[in-house]
Amino acid sequence: MRVLSGIQPTGRFHWGNYFGAIRQYIDLQTEDEAYYFIANLHALTTVRDPEQLRQLTLDAALDLLALGLNPEHAVLFVQSDVPEVSELCWLLMTGAPMGLLERCHAYKDKKAKGLVADAGLFTYPVLMAADILAYDADIVPVGEDQVQHIEVCRDLAGSFNHHFGETFVLPKPKLLDGSAKVPGTDGEKMSKSYSNTIELFEEPKEARKKIMRITTDSRPMEQPKEPDGDHLYQLLSLFADEAQRREVAALYRRGGFGYGEIKKALAELAEKYFAEARARRAELAASPETVSEILGDGAARARRKAGTVLRRAQEACGVKPRG
Repeated sequence: MRVLSGIQPTGRFHWGNYFGAIRQYIDLQTEDEAYYFIANLHALTTVRDPEQLRQLTLDAALDLLALGLNPEHAVLFVQSDVPEVSELCWLLMTGAPMGLLERCHAYKDKKAKGLVADAGLFTYPVLMAADILAYDADIVPVGEDQVQHIEVCRDLAGSFNHHFGETFVLPKPKLLDGSAKVPGTDGEKMSKSYSNTIELFEEPKEARKKIMRITTDSRPMEQPKEPDGDHLYQLLSLFADEAQRREVAALYRRGGFGYGEIKKALAELAEKYFAEARARRAELAASPETVSEILGDGAARARRKAGTVLRRAQEACGVKPRG
């Protein structure tokens, strides 16, 4: 089974990215053949500064490698380094119904808010389909909000297969663990859009400041509190072991504590949790040629596979002679 997923370099990765997706990508890399890419072409719909995009792309590679993505197990590459995908995207675009794309939620949501939606956003699901189909991916790990795009991919691939013969593997979504939803510093879902994130490799002092500013309720210290549903407890639970979670839960139910105690414990646990990854990231950042070599090798491997699939599609639809 071949696994594929991509992640956009639209900002520095935060706790929500890690617990919601990246950790699970890393777990999957040893079970199946895995392709993971940094989706810089998709990021162009929001990032308009070229130097910023280049830096965020490099940061994404450093972060993923530091967190445990192993190039010996998984193919890691930058999306734009595989031009075959863009060519495949056009083949799929010629058969993509307008109505199908108009129903996609990212486009609908932006239009509903009165925001300008460009052709890149409108055709985003077709490029995503090309990303998936180019590697004969069987499984695509996604959050619930991305399932629709996998359905679009299957529709486009199925239509192409119907017209031109069996060409593409129809992928299936693998839902990421919904329990890994991470609250932000304001209690809402952690997201760059809400400016409520704590970055994975933020300086510990800055991360601690953000943690100490996490929104909490105004109940008296002595009042018992139910930990379930409390976003500060949810954050601490991401880093604590079972014994620590039980201890803190009992403290909540007993009362007589201040939220500042929990915030300090959270800051210490989080810093310890990412300490090894932080050290690995520093080593990688000091050896840019190593990162370039990993991405170059990943792109070469990805291009070999994507080239085979593209040729198959070109021959099927008649833009290349068979053989």
